[in-house]
Amino acid sequence: MSDETTAPTGPRFRGDVTVDLVRSAAADTDVIWAARVSTAGEQSLEALQQDPEKSAGLINFLMRDRHGTPFEHNSMTFFISAPIFVFREFHRHRSGWSYNEESGRYRELQPVFYVPAEDRKLVQQGRPGRYEFVEGTAEQHRTVTASMEAAYRESYERYQEMLAAGVAREVARAVLPVGLFSSMYATCNARSLMHFLSLRTKRAYSAVPSFPQREIEMVAERMEEQWAQLMPLTHAAFEKHGRVAP
Repeated sequence: MSDETTAPTGPRFRGDVTVDLVRSAAADTDVIWAARVSTAGEQSLEALQQDPEKSAGLINFLMRDRHGTPFEHNSMTFFISAPIFVFREFHRHRSGWSYNEESGRYRELQPVFYVPAEDRKLVQQGRPGRYEFVEGTAEQHRTVTASMEAAYRESYERYQEMLAAGVAREVARAVLPVGLFSSMYATCNARSLMHFLSLRTKRAYSAVPSFPQREIEMVAERMEEQWAQLMPLTHAAFEKHGRVAP
């Protein structure tokens, strides 16, 4: 990210996230040659020239019996722009992940803030471990939007006030809320991504239930869509065997 300060244009409010696959070296054949080295040695590289569809059974076997390391010999880098509270959850995923995030010490943070879209469920019902979210009323959505926007405007004005007074960015940023958008590069392999997806998406047919916050699920869904295009056989096996990481 650039160190340069960009003059803010006034607060912007978003209810979505950005997820772009910026670099990848990932294909179903990567799983196949990595697995076949066990029995074929250097001849396993012949799998690079073969139709991976012919080895779909091998990929399913590896997924079903949780032979996980063949799914690590690939790489994907995503550019993600999302609220800071999403990144706090994201960084809980450490094994098989690398991160570089925008720095509030080195650049002036821009006034882009998260406000839930109208289809974001607002009301939590039930007790911890057995709860669900349901639609909010129109009045609740108006309250959320008005309250968040007012708080964001106030905090960013105070941030700008401190910067104008010569206060260091790393000090002034403390007044900004976790609804502020940040950006980062996140690099992973298919195995680490499947573990992330197993926890950060909710599917009725998953072998192990998960209860992700909707905002990080939005990121996860976009990552999964792009990964599925790179490794369709691996993704299909992940789906078939209950969305459990091998």
